[in-house]
Amino acid sequence: MELTPRSEGLRMPAEFDEHECTVIVWPARASLWGHHLEQAKRDYAEVIKAVAAFEEVVVVANPGAAAEVLNYCGIGVTVTEIPVDDSWVRDSGPIVVSDGVGRRAVVQLGFDGWGQKYVPYDKDARLATALADVFGLPVFRAPIVSEGGAFLTDGEGTLFTTEGSVIHEVRNPGLTRERAEAVFRDYLGVDTVMWLEAFPDRDTDGHVDGIANVAAPGVLALYIGEDSDGAIDPYSQRNLNLLASVQDAAGRHVRVEAVSPQGFATIDGEEYDIPYLNHYLPAGGVVAPVGDPRTDDAALARLAEIYPDREIVAVPGALLSYGGGGPHCITQQIPRR
Repeated sequence: MELTPRSEGLRMPAEFDEHECTVIVWPARASLWGHHLEQAKRDYAEVIKAVAAFEEVVVVANPGAAAEVLNYCGIGVTVTEIPVDDSWVRDSGPIVVSDGVGRRAVVQLGFDGWGQKYVPYDKDARLATALADVFGLPVFRAPIVSEGGAFLTDGEGTLFTTEGSVIHEVRNPGLTRERAEAVFRDYLGVDTVMWLEAFPDRDTDGHVDGIANVAAPGVLALYIGEDSDGAIDPYSQRNLNLLASVQDAAGRHVRVEAVSPQGFATIDGEEYDIPYLNHYLPAGGVVAPVGDPRTDDAALARLAEIYPDREIVAVPGALLSYGGGGPHCITQQIPRR
């Protein structure tokens, strides 16, 4: 019998569960950021400092860059130098699974630069295993190419994902939903997989963490968009229909907490959305992106309603969106033992 996290009694905890620390990778790909690289470093530093107010942060930086990280962020973070290609640790970093009482392991997903859109990616493809060595954890290698932003879990057996970045001819030629679900069950320890729809995007082909986050067991914060005539857009309606028609692994109908404000920012003459649902949940906090004065206040107020027991902290989100994501994309939680 092949050993898998599931066979060993391990599963991926929810993001809202307790963390040992948060990992963030320092901006690395100059060709991505161009003349915005220095501002990207300042904005990453703002996210690092926001998360560090709640829990320990481990910053991964290319060899020789540790001093630069401390210069931008201060001495309240831990820096480990590991060769990397890019700075989206949610996608390339370790997925830590746990049995809830003491045993943990890292799941190393196959990584190919988001369907070979960004090269090179060979260092990032080894990042999860390299960090497993840092944390002293064993490694399971999952037989699938995917990214951490492609799925969310509730820690109780339910996984939310989208088809665009998983059933993908470059990442996983010939992969079926049934086979993908089997891999998720074996390597993330889930029982029920819910396939949502996300807008196809430039980089990820529609990661679920651009439209949703799991706020609590049985509760999903979900983007609900509207067409020009005020009707719910087709993507959102199909997601609502799905969630109303199925039950999660605990036998519940998922309660949807709708988030409708949508922000936009213009950089270099192009418009980028501010993905308010691409927020991160450190211990006791919600680190959320902002960048549009027309919608930021309404979005932050809505998040405060969804997370009444957490402190809402705003961080710069416009340039992160230009780069391809938000605070959730540049963070990865390491669950507490």
